[in-house]
Amino acid sequence: MKPCGLESRSKCNDKQPEQLESERVILVTGSADGVSIESECACRRDRRGIELPPVRWIEPGNSKEIPGFESLDGNRATRGVNLDGHLPLVNQEEVDGRFALPEHDLAFGVAHLIDKIGEEPQMLVTETFEERLSLELIDQTGHPVVLDSFGTRRIPARWVIKNGCILLSTYDHSARTTRGDKQYSTQTLGPSRHRMEKAHTICEVNAIKDTLDHEPDWPIDGRPVVFLGDASSALERRLIEEWAERRAGGAAYDLIWLPPSRRARRSRYADPILERRLRVGDDALFVPLRVAWLPPERQGKRSVTLVDLLKFGDPRDPDPIRQYLTLSRSPDKCRIVVGLSASTEELLAAHKQSVEIRTPGEFVVHRAWLALERAERKLRGNRYKVPKFVAEDLTGSQEFLDTMAKVAENEGRSIESARRRARRYIAEIAASHSPLVIDLIANAIHWLYRQGYGAIHYNEQEIRPLYELGQDHPLVFLPSHKSQLDRLVLQYLLWENDLPPNHTAGGINLNFFPVGQLIRRTGVFFIRRSFKDNDLYKHVLTSYIDYLVEKRFPLEWYLEGGRSRSGKLLPPRFGMLAYVVDAHARGKSDDVYLIPTSIAYDQIFDVGSYAAEQRGTDKQSESFGWLIDSIRTLRRRYGDIYIRFGEPISMKAECVPDASPDTRSLNVQKLAFKVLRGVNKVTPITPTSVVTIALLANEERAMTVEEIREELRGLVGYILRRRLPTTERVRFGGTAQVKEVLDRLREHNIVTRFNEGPVPVYRIQDEQYLAAAYYRNTIVHYFIIGAIAELALLHAAESDQADVTDAFWQEAMRLRDLLKFEFFFSDKESFVAEVRAEVSRFRENWESSLREGPGGARDLLGRLRPLRAHWALGPFLEAYLVVGDALESRPHDEPFEAKEFLAACLGLGEQYRLQQRITKAEAVSQVLFKSALGLAGNRRLLDNREGIAAERSMFAAEIRDVVRRIDVIETLAAGQRVGLH
Repeated sequence: MKPCGLESRSKCNDKQPEQLESERVILVTGSADGVSIESECACRRDRRGIELPPVRWIEPGNSKEIPGFESLDGNRATRGVNLDGHLPLVNQEEVDGRFALPEHDLAFGVAHLIDKIGEEPQMLVTETFEERLSLELIDQTGHPVVLDSFGTRRIPARWVIKNGCILLSTYDHSARTTRGDKQYSTQTLGPSRHRMEKAHTICEVNAIKDTLDHEPDWPIDGRPVVFLGDASSALERRLIEEWAERRAGGAAYDLIWLPPSRRARRSRYADPILERRLRVGDDALFVPLRVAWLPPERQGKRSVTLVDLLKFGDPRDPDPIRQYLTLSRSPDKCRIVVGLSASTEELLAAHKQSVEIRTPGEFVVHRAWLALERAERKLRGNRYKVPKFVAEDLTGSQEFLDTMAKVAENEGRSIESARRRARRYIAEIAASHSPLVIDLIANAIHWLYRQGYGAIHYNEQEIRPLYELGQDHPLVFLPSHKSQLDRLVLQYLLWENDLPPNHTAGGINLNFFPVGQLIRRTGVFFIRRSFKDNDLYKHVLTSYIDYLVEKRFPLEWYLEGGRSRSGKLLPPRFGMLAYVVDAHARGKSDDVYLIPTSIAYDQIFDVGSYAAEQRGTDKQSESFGWLIDSIRTLRRRYGDIYIRFGEPISMKAECVPDASPDTRSLNVQKLAFKVLRGVNKVTPITPTSVVTIALLANEERAMTVEEIREELRGLVGYILRRRLPTTERVRFGGTAQVKEVLDRLREHNIVTRFNEGPVPVYRIQDEQYLAAAYYRNTIVHYFIIGAIAELALLHAAESDQADVTDAFWQEAMRLRDLLKFEFFFSDKESFVAEVRAEVSRFRENWESSLREGPGGARDLLGRLRPLRAHWALGPFLEAYLVVGDALESRPHDEPFEAKEFLAACLGLGEQYRLQQRITKAEAVSQVLFKSALGLAGNRRLLDNREGIAAERSMFAAEIRDVVRRIDVIETLAAGQRVGLH
């Protein structure tokens, strides 16, 4: 029979109007503006074809004809309940000639029904919207729907409730009504929480929604189907059950419930029914099922904001009451998720091959959880690819337990004691990603970096290959470390491009409240600074790294160990890289790709603290107060941020398989230096770094904007000819840009401007040379090969040999060895090729000039423009000069203490600066002194042994000779500026 709808609103042949008052069908509608009533009566059938009683709407003025009507408050709205027919009656003013019901009236009517009706009436409650809605009681399926005012959007609106109701509202209105000694109220989300909880506890939902959006299809397979349901609430169970019933089409199936993977306490123990079902022997198809809840969609992305959090938590993991609200209001946020299915034979075979200690049922439970996580991630996005069961996976491995038992035996501990300690170490080390925190922190990062920086610039074409590579292999991001913002901006870039968050190794010093708790949930795992004597801790850490590599989760850490205080890259630390190399050697992954990553800034907000540390000030400890101070410091202009990715490095291609421990250690070192060279190769040259080069090359002289531009002319031309990576090309080195950079440096008190003359002039402020040098040092590696060539040519020009080729190359290699603790050089053959290519930029077949003798070397040196050794190498070698002289004057039999020696070097360096024995103020740096001390230690100059005094004197003389030649180069550069050369 065709259902009765709008077209039959004035006629209903199935029942007469006078009969309606005794029916137990109630229809209540409500909104801020009122819901239009389009039908007096309707004949309805449920999905089984059983006829449902019709609905009677009472027209204005007729309500008093119904027994049981009462007027409660004397205002224009009257309310009543037909206690005989259980029909709530409402008489309200007409809105556009139609019957309307405000939200507070609806709240009262529902509350009254809960108290008065003891039997089982059925109730339909429509959702409230800002726009006015027309109500159509039935659609083609016989189920009520709500249409918008244009009749285009069909919103399912059926709630069938026993013994009460659950009321929903989006109307931002609070109202309270009183009946007798009881009060009923509505708030922003409907009735008071007390009423909502009461309604929830006394109500059983018979049918929530007929269909969900984007429902998955029934698995088509000839085998028996066993669904494995993962539900955290009664509603989720009901949704899964109704989906299976709806989609089965009469087909037989089994439904076995898994231990809930969320909300309820997780347990890996399987239902005995599952264990028995695996032994039936019919090779059934096991299909995991779950209900997924999605956040609202904003600009094409579904992510959680702080506003969502303030609305009672993560919308992806709502509590049972909010699940009802979400399903009624926004059914598109609720999805049935089907995980990858597997047959009984496949599951039992996989269990047999695994090294885990789980029973077959526990194994299937865990595998179903993982399958559902992967399926749900397709809805949520790759930015939420995070491990969920780390502790279960590690402690469920027989390999892990066997090694743990050996450690316990060696330490004289019981297995149970070792197991408890291992679980504590896992909790201490492992990251515990939270999709909610990932989204919230991503939004917070965007707000944070925008306090001081304009934008994050990166090449989108570099992102897609990384995503594709990470599908098959674990990626290890190894970024430069210049600021506390480094991890945050890289994390935001990955989040914005829907890439999985990195598991980032962090020092235990960052694990302080509340920072530690937050960043752990975004992917940071913490490592103790020292654990050499703790074998169990080392075993847990090694197993955790193996797990991440095996499961292809991306890793990240700073190969330098800490932030660079000088601007250039620090020497690598090999610990974490060795762990990953060992994991690869143990076969945890076919290959691992290392991603050199450069993070550069126009200016760095923490450069002032770096300069202070170079002068000997102690590093400020991380704390909550330190964090607040850092955020305050950001509230100034710092320019933009630039992220570049280098060519991925294959560990499989670089590491020798089945290598001995010594060979593997060598592989680790080669890999580390190759990564750092890759970082240097893609680091962009910023306008700030170029301008500081000009200012530092003329430390004692103030310069106009035009003079700075003239100083930069040759350098900018060299950069463009070499096609070095830059942040800008069109305006690079222009007058407006130079002035903009100078003004920004002046704003941060690095540069001072003198305005009393006819033209403003700029110079670096006193005590700010180290801060300015920081920006120069970020790009100085691009000019080191050329600077070495200049010094080698000058050495050859001073030679008395007829052919100075050998003198040139011997000096170049000697300088390479002298500076190996400052810069990352290629192997010797590649280094020679780089020097040849550099000099060839200025003259082809230049080595023939060296065979002509010193004159040919002098001619070649005059062709090199611009000269770079005085500002590229001068500060470093002047610092080495201070250390060399301090060692030479130190009694050889006196015990050596590094901290005391470095403090003495700071004093000696300042004295040399005042005496003008060194000319670079930035050479007085504790960071550079440490590098020089590392070189001295490498040459065994710190030992107390026979002949050490002579060796120290030779070392100091070698450095003095190089510094002398740097002074000559600076004189030649000054001559080039005035046109003498």
